[in-house]
Amino acid sequence: MRANLQITRRLVWSGFRQQSTYRLAALGGLVANATFGFLKVAILFATVRAAGGELNGYDVATMSAYIWLSQGLLGSVNLHGRSELTERIKSGDVTIDFLRPLNVQLSHVASEVGASLFALIPRGLPSIGIGVVVVGMAMPDSPWPYLLGFLSVVLGITLGALVVYAIGTSGFWLIETRGIQSLYMVVSGLLAGLFVPIGLFPTWLLAFAEATPFPSMLMYPVDILSGRVSGVGSLRLVGVQCFWLGLTWLAGHFLTAAGRRKLEVQGG
Repeated sequence: MRANLQITRRLVWSGFRQQSTYRLAALGGLVANATFGFLKVAILFATVRAAGGELNGYDVATMSAYIWLSQGLLGSVNLHGRSELTERIKSGDVTIDFLRPLNVQLSHVASEVGASLFALIPRGLPSIGIGVVVVGMAMPDSPWPYLLGFLSVVLGITLGALVVYAIGTSGFWLIETRGIQSLYMVVSGLLAGLFVPIGLFPTWLLAFAEATPFPSMLMYPVDILSGRVSGVGSLRLVGVQCFWLGLTWLAGHFLTAAGRRKLEVQGG
């Protein structure tokens, strides 16, 4: 157990260090986050004001918190569906991963989590800072939402990496996976609450979203950090995240085992 924890820590750190070399890319991501953040401010603020200043529990200040927190997490939560695993399966390099004395799922997920945690520094925190300084937002005045919120963010990042890894295993059976990745990007962005808060969904769509792991990646961390959900409600959301974390880990594990038996690498 101690050895596994040490290996995981080193893999996370290696992903963190690797991502830290792409500083200009991080700057470009921050500019994109801020640009789309201001577009969402214009659209969603107008929506709230048109509704009389309050819409399903959101006023301008709480809507601003949602916008900038979600934009801040966008660079860290994998909603685009791309995974190194799919490329390694396609090239056959995944056979090297299977020969290494490491759990393939653990190594890929831990490295991605490390890279995602680094993205919080040059993209996440500055995006939130821009929202605070330029627009303003409602945030909790006690430390508990921030402490639990940070845990929720880490769980959301890890869950996103696990889901994308599980989707990436489809490469064991499919020649081309870009269609699945594109579909994932559209569906995850909607159901995770990237475009609008899921609290604004019609009842049937909200129920459908909550039956998937996607809100646990983005919407629930945002709700906890912003203080929109607090107390027992926030602990319940973290519990839901842990549930999906375990379920997607098992799914990825069994898919990897099945894919390993199916894998066929053709030379050329």
